[in-house]
Amino acid sequence: MKFLDQAKIFIRSGDGGAGAVSFRREKFIEFGGPNGGDGGRGGDVIVECVDGLNTLIDYRYQQHFKAKIGVHGMGKNRNGAKGADVVLKVPVGTQIFEEDNETLICDLVEVGERITIAHGGNGGFGNAHFATSTNRAPRRANPGLPGDERWIWLRLKLIADAGLVGLPNAGKSTFLATVTAAKPKIADYPFTTLHPGLGVVRADDREFVLADIPGLIEGAHEGMGLGDRFLGHVERCRVLLHLVDAGNEHAGQAYKTIRKELEAYGEGLAEKPEIVALSKIDTVDPEMIKTQTERLKRAMKTYGPPREEGEKLRNPLQLSAPSNIGVRDSLRAIAGKIDGARLEEAEEPPPEGWQPALRGAS
Repeated sequence: MKFLDQAKIFIRSGDGGAGAVSFRREKFIEFGGPNGGDGGRGGDVIVECVDGLNTLIDYRYQQHFKAKIGVHGMGKNRNGAKGADVVLKVPVGTQIFEEDNETLICDLVEVGERITIAHGGNGGFGNAHFATSTNRAPRRANPGLPGDERWIWLRLKLIADAGLVGLPNAGKSTFLATVTAAKPKIADYPFTTLHPGLGVVRADDREFVLADIPGLIEGAHEGMGLGDRFLGHVERCRVLLHLVDAGNEHAGQAYKTIRKELEAYGEGLAEKPEIVALSKIDTVDPEMIKTQTERLKRAMKTYGPPREEGEKLRNPLQLSAPSNIGVRDSLRAIAGKIDGARLEEAEEPPPEGWQPALRGAS
């Protein structure tokens, strides 16, 4: 299935049904009076977060979604039925934006979440609604109210515990394929990865989701290479694994390039906990590994994420996924950061104004 993480669609809720003008005509009933029913409400447009989806490809081939109009009212005080709703099924992590692609409407992060983004129009009143003591035979009814219509953007941001970042050909896809059952495309040229990938990692007795995104280059935030749009898929990650190719001309400069792109993108990526690893160490000699490690450590000290007071700068890990060198240490380090982030989230105070529900309270 092709991966698509952004789609623009048109939605329209149903118009309300019109009210009816009708009068009783039974034999032997004098002064029958009005009995026109009300129109039904138009259908809503609902977005539902479901399990089993990981792409928005369904919305590439169909962009218009319209709910049904409400059924018109009828005689004998019969009200019209509500129009059928349209339910848009999206994967976990989908955000909905207004047409400007900047104003966030909602963020769906749990299976089963539903939101109505376009309400159907109310049905019109039939003439029975307008009967009064002085107007016994009204001959008017209301038309139904029109539904809402607009263009919206669907944007998918994958939900993962950890994310892989680095320059193209830094070994991210190889690492993902080594530690998970995912099968990303791997080749010896840049930009092999064109779409984000996910894999489930099992390290010791723990399990977490790892995301791989296409490589970044200098100027990605200005549209160079594949741009930095894919960084949205690691916004929700609790920790980043930054891979730096040991065969680069200067590991410190490579690290600096990615850090600047993270800062330019914003959304708190530059402040996220980070684990740095010198990858592909099986392709260079020990002297080069030592030199690149020193360069990388100096760059981490200057351009790395902010550290808490008293926190020491850790040495970069040394990694070779094909040779399985340093893989277990990397996974344990990632799992430790994830556990720490989860603990901090659990200890956060509840929102202001929140009070626990009292047992037996009505």
